[in-house]
Order: sequence, then structure tokens, then C-alpha cells
Amino acid sequence: MLRRMVQLFIIIVGGAVGFIFIPDLLELLNFSDAPSWLESPYAGAVIGAIILFIATYWFTDDFVGLIRLFEETLVKAPVTDLLFGTMGLIVGLIVAFLIGLPLDALGIPVLSTYIPLFVTFFLGYLGFQVGFKKRDELMGLTAISNRLGSKEKKSDGQGEDVENRKGSLKILDTSVIIDGRIADICQTGFLDGTLIIPEFVLEELQHIADSSDVLKRNRGRRGLDILNKIQKELPINVEIYEGDFEEIQEVDSKLVKLAKVIGGFVVTNDFNLNKVCDLQGVSVLNINDLANAVKPVVLPGEEMAVQVIKDGKEQNQGVAYLDDGTMIVVEEGRNYIGKQIDVIVTSVLQTSAGRMIFAKPKLLEKAL
Repeated sequence: MLRRMVQLFIIIVGGAVGFIFIPDLLELLNFSDAPSWLESPYAGAVIGAIILFIATYWFTDDFVGLIRLFEETLVKAPVTDLLFGTMGLIVGLIVAFLIGLPLDALGIPVLSTYIPLFVTFFLGYLGFQVGFKKRDELMGLTAISNRLGSKEKKSDGQGEDVENRKGSLKILDTSVIIDGRIADICQTGFLDGTLIIPEFVLEELQHIADSSDVLKRNRGRRGLDILNKIQKELPINVEIYEGDFEEIQEVDSKLVKLAKVIGGFVVTNDFNLNKVCDLQGVSVLNINDLANAVKPVVLPGEEMAVQVIKDGKEQNQGVAYLDDGTMIVVEEGRNYIGKQIDVIVTSVLQTSAGRMIFAKPKLLEKAL
């Protein structure tokens, strides 16, 4: 059936070409002895159709094979790939048509004939490639925007513009999910907006939860439990971003790319990811910065009671910890390991990686 359709199409094309060009070709070749009926365009159409019909016996099979290969490729391709590729192709052709209008108005044969053909082919191909390769970003961004728009309309009935709410999108990375403190922060109401959980983060959590290493497996399962708690028990909107960036391998790089696409905040406690976001101009919320901000302020000269539990890196140093996990480096504290002593704070070092307090024994201060 396909072969017959191809042959019919070729016959029609041959008839159209013969109708237009064969009379002019006979006149150009100056066939003075040719019958008058041969100069008719309809005779040319018949001649062109017969010529191409005979030629079909040589290349019809190849043409049919090419069509079947193209058909199999389209059938195997996902629907989203075809949809976004076609949308990109249509946009490219529309832009090419708009560009061709002023070129036709100039009336210059080269510009009005050949340039529009090239522009149409180039922009059509470019539009298809952009739509096909950016399908994940477009699909995820469209889904999130639609959900946010519908929820906004339900909440106030006015349909606030989604662009004004992009800053309320919080993208969770793997480390902050496993950490678990994000659930407590959401429960207190200090984190507003919508939490975005990318599908590639869920896949990484699943790999960690399926690890043969017991520690990694427990961390992965804890992360999944935290997500389940956030989604089902806490009064905060949670959205799953189903797109992916196949050209990017690292999950952290995908998070940065996603934050740029949807204009959201990356929520993390990873010091290195924090630095990468700062360098690339992406807004970031670091849980460690929040934890440090709400810790009790300790000033140099204050006294506190601590228990020295181990020796430090430097000579004669001891290390103690506060209840919130803050490390206290006690100068000359090695001799007090295992003892409860009073210390005087000498300095405080605070960074995104945590806070460290330097102190010295009060007894040593009295001796001086």
C-alpha cells in the first residue's frame, strides 16, 4: 500500500513538473517538426508523469524504506519529545514567515526567492532542536507555573502573576533532606512558599537507600521518611519537578540549573554547593547559617562550664562541645580531659560550615 502511494505521489509530481516546464523545454530546444498537440501543457503533464513513473522502478524501494525508517523512529519516540519538538518547529516556521514578508516586499529576485527558503529551513530546524532538547525544562516549568497559578486563584480569586511568586519556590537538595532539620523548620512556619523536590534528587535518595553500605542505606531511608513527613503531615505546599537535564551529570549542577530556570532558592546545608550558588548568582538558603543565627550569642570574656572530652589538634589543646554541638577549643585544656571545668571565651569563629569557640580555663586566668 505504501509503495502504491509513493508511486502515485511521484506521478502527480511528474505531471506537475511536466505541465510547467516541458512546453518551455520544447520551445528552447526548437523542435519545429513536433506536432502542435505536443506543445500543449497537458501533453507535457502526461509526458512528465510517464517519465517519473518509469523512474520509480529504480528508487521507489529506497524511498519506501526511508519512509518506514522515519515512521519507526517517530513511533519509538516519547510523546513529549514529539510534542515539544513540533511546537519548536512551528514557532521557527512562523518566525521564518515573518522574516520573509519584508524580503518579498523588496522585489529583489535573489532575496525574495532563495533567502526565504534558507531562512525557513534553518529556523525550522533550529526551532525543532530547541523544543526537543529543552523539553524537560519547558515541561517542568509549565507544570509548576500552572499549579502555582491555579492554587493562587483558589486562595484569593484574583490570579496573581506567577512571576511575582518565583521567589517563594524552595528547591531541596539531597543533603538537606537527609539532614532532617528542614522538616522541623517547615513545622515552625519559618519557611514559606512551595517546596520543589526534583525527580533527580529522589533518584539519588533511592540509590543511597538501596546502597550495600549500612550507613548510607540508613541515611537514604531517613531522607525518604523526612520527605514523606513533609508531604503528608506538614502544612506546606510540595511539588515534584519531573524534568531533568540530561546533558548535566552532577546533581548539584542540575540543582543550580533548575534554580536559574524557575527563579527559585536552593535550600542546602552543603558548604560547597553554597559557594557554587554564590558564584553563579543563584539564591541559596543554608540551613547551617540559620542554625548558627539562632544559637545563643557568645561574646569574648564570658564564662561557661564545659566538659573536656578529648585533646585537640594543637599541643596541649582540649576539645569540648555545647549541647547544640558547637565545638569549644580549650587552650591548655589537655590536662582536664574527662573533667568539668569553667572556661573563659577568648574568641568566636563563625562560618557557613559551623561555629567554633576558643576559650581558656578560668583557673589558668586566675593564676595569671
